[in-house]
Amino acid sequence: MADYISMNRNTDFRRLYMRGKSFTHPALVTYVMRNRAGICRLGITTSKKIGNAVARNRSKRVIRAAFYALSSEVSGHWDIVFVARSRTKRIKSTELQKIMRKQLSAAGVIQNQEKRDP
Repeated sequence: MADYISMNRNTDFRRLYMRGKSFTHPALVTYVMRNRAGICRLGITTSKKIGNAVARNRSKRVIRAAFYALSSEVSGHWDIVFVARSRTKRIKSTELQKIMRKQLSAAGVIQNQEKRDP
């Protein structure tokens, strides 16, 4: 499994929003950018538009669980920020994992391994 640490500095988030690549879906927005830190860094944000604290925490849990399942496929050193949307709180982590895999593949963070299966 690839190691990752949590991003918690506002300047890191703002740098990613300004200079990173973004990928959108009605349930999730993903920002990615290579880093020089030598490790994958992960950030998750939810706004009050999502709902109350329970809904926001559920959204973060679902995003974290979906990324945890994909973290072994992450290649290289990346800064990744996931932004929850209103649909995030209503879907399961397995559904979100499919969306996340598509976005991270498009970004080049994970390699497509579909062709290896016979």
